[in-house]
Amino acid sequence: MTGPAGAPSKELAAPGRLAPLARGLAMLNRAILIVSMAALVLAALILSTGVVLRYFFQTATDWQDEAAVFLLVGATFLCGAHVQSLGGHVAIDALSGVLSARVNHLRRLLVDVVSAAFCAFFAWKSWTLCHEAWAEKQTTSSTWAPPLWIPYSLMAAGMTLLTLQLALLLWVRLAHERSKP
Repeated sequence: MTGPAGAPSKELAAPGRLAPLARGLAMLNRAILIVSMAALVLAALILSTGVVLRYFFQTATDWQDEAAVFLLVGATFLCGAHVQSLGGHVAIDALSGVLSARVNHLRRLLVDVVSAAFCAFFAWKSWTLCHEAWAEKQTTSSTWAPPLWIPYSLMAAGMTLLTLQLALLLWVRLAHERSKP
């Protein structure tokens, strides 16, 4: 059984040795979700304050756009695993109604494998970007010039968590498939 977008439903809980990993990832995702909500509110406050300062006081706020972008990048990438755990990612189920149960199951497994592989590659490339930015002390081109390792590390961590979430989903599906009589 699956929920929306092919995510495991409550009936497809992580069995045995996967259960502690699933609980740990769920707790981490919830903590990140709370921090990300605060980051979104902070980004909105920063942007709103910047607009007021520029309009009423003609004050330059060159830092506010980048700070808001960094917060939004972090919230977006770090919440990807939580969204996947809820089955909230986009899914195209046009074929699932015409395919047999066996072919549909294989299609779902193939999508999980390809998605996990893509996210793993993205995470690896993000970690290499983060390392380069750190080692070369890269900064943005603005006058504020914050270090680029900050958004790259947020992107890399988020994609790593999403890869783990997808791998867990795949393992749970395979474990339930093996346990069927």
